[in-house]
Amino acid sequence: MKDIDIGKKILEIRKKQELSIRDLAKLADVTPSLLSQIERGLANPSVNSLKSISSALNVPLFTFFVSEVDKKDLIIRSNNRKKVILPGSDNVLYEILDPEDSSDLEFAIMNLSPNTSSCVGTIVHKGYEIAYILEGEVKLFLDEEEFLLYKGDSVKIPAGTKHRWENNCDSESKVIFAVIL
Repeated sequence: MKDIDIGKKILEIRKKQELSIRDLAKLADVTPSLLSQIERGLANPSVNSLKSISSALNVPLFTFFVSEVDKKDLIIRSNNRKKVILPGSDNVLYEILDPEDSSDLEFAIMNLSPNTSSCVGTIVHKGYEIAYILEGEVKLFLDEEEFLLYKGDSVKIPAGTKHRWENNCDSESKVIFAVIL
């Protein structure tokens, strides 16, 4: 994780707003010397000083604590996806589409080889799942019911619903899905 440079963030915002150090210091009720030291990383601001500076810049206080996102890290090239085969998944390959390991979203492509099942038994999520059939056809088991889904079909699986995917065809099926926790 990158260190957060609060002084640098204050400097960037101040310059975008075309404020001098003296102007911002006056608005924030701090000395120009202290503000200069904060921007250069030579002094640590108090919480009260940060509140005053954020108010003077008209930005939320948390702005100073949010890490910058490197835009190139938001892109996953198709040849760089994480690929996962879960134990007991009958050689089902999952391609992870989310660039971050977030705890509230799972986004992936499930590649079901011919005559395979996504799992032994059924699975249940705390959150709901939305899926779209990219290729082939699959049988979806929702609790005690079975549904045949074809390329282009989509489904929302409510939280807590037992389910399993099966590909009973002689060609691969692909399902793109997101589980929102």
